[in-house]
Amino acid sequence: MELYTYYRSTASYRVRIALALKGLDFTAVPVNLLVPAGGANRQPAYLALNPQGRVPALRSEEGHLLIQSQAIIEYLEERYPQIPLLSKDLTARAHERAVASIIACDIHPLHNSSTQNLLRQWGHDEAQLLEWIAHWISQGLGAVEQLIGDTGFCFGEQPGMADAFLIPQLYAAERFKVPLGAYPRLGRVAALAAQHPAFVQAHPANQPDTP
Repeated sequence: MELYTYYRSTASYRVRIALALKGLDFTAVPVNLLVPAGGANRQPAYLALNPQGRVPALRSEEGHLLIQSQAIIEYLEERYPQIPLLSKDLTARAHERAVASIIACDIHPLHNSSTQNLLRQWGHDEAQLLEWIAHWISQGLGAVEQLIGDTGFCFGEQPGMADAFLIPQLYAAERFKVPLGAYPRLGRVAALAAQHPAFVQAHPANQPDTP
């Protein structure tokens, strides 16, 4: 498999965690989002692969090109079920997917680079951008804090899909200097992930394109 990725992309980070948790080998294909002319993701060669011009994208073992981190992780869960990322219980699965969706749909899109760039074009300064980012991250994480369990990872002693989405979002929160002290449950999960080989392997500091 090939993963088109950018070291600091939280969406790419999610997929790297899922791959690592499942013990799946892949080749990283770095896509630099910060090169001139709008980033390598906006160049014709990459747009031919992913018309949306975003990362990650995954080329499967069968040669199919898959996009959107949530869809990719669901694919991995169904294609490689040996190490599951979702509970067997259907209700528990719905809770796990809900946490992933809060992060993927309600938090991340409001602070990604395209949103920031548009806000700048509309005349907002960096202080206003950080206030915007902190508002949405704090609101979303406040909900996640109430939805996860009191021990272990988000939903048990073994990490799963919710953790694969949460840890990159906490990384982004720290990048944007959003205070996390009000979320002791999230802090517990972060501490466990910091000691887990799959999360260490997937961390932005340990990628081939890390500066």
